[in-house]
Amino acid sequence: MLESPLRFATPPAWTTAVMGNFDGFLLDHATAEKKASGMAISMLSHYPDRTELVSAMADLAIEELTHYREVLKWIHRRGLITTPDQKDPYVGAFRQSLRQGSDIYFLDRLLTASIIEARGAERFALVAEALEPGPLKKFYQSIARSEARHFELFLELAQRYLDHDMIAQRWDELLDIEAGIVATLPIRAALH
Repeated sequence: MLESPLRFATPPAWTTAVMGNFDGFLLDHATAEKKASGMAISMLSHYPDRTELVSAMADLAIEELTHYREVLKWIHRRGLITTPDQKDPYVGAFRQSLRQGSDIYFLDRLLTASIIEARGAERFALVAEALEPGPLKKFYQSIARSEARHFELFLELAQRYLDHDMIAQRWDELLDIEAGIVATLPIRAALH
């Protein structure tokens, strides 16, 4: 597995906030999984001529929806119900960096998705580390591994379809943009 590319480490205060309001975190996590599944469907719908991407996104949409179902089980076990989706300030801010134009927009979508998955891998691993041994800890360890695979998948798809020099330059820029966003986000019991 590739090493995390992230340039700003999530501060310990984030994990403290999550553990202090784990119910709120679970509800936000469910929303994030549902949105990730929808994003994969959007990608395969927008790029039907890229057969490897279509296959990968179909698999990813199912996997993310399966994660949603699993988080939902934890939510219901705790006597909670899901809430209406809220806008994610991190994803919203990061999406503002997407450029217009066919190839560069495609590149930016793949690379931002990769970085978002890398951030998820980092944060789910922090949650797993903070949890007591048991099924919930194992679940979050598994989710962290999945997110790391997804980070690699989006990067591999970019490398399959686009110029490697163009990828390297934009990757570097987007990692700096993402680090700046995360550094200024308020700490809350949410994935981002």
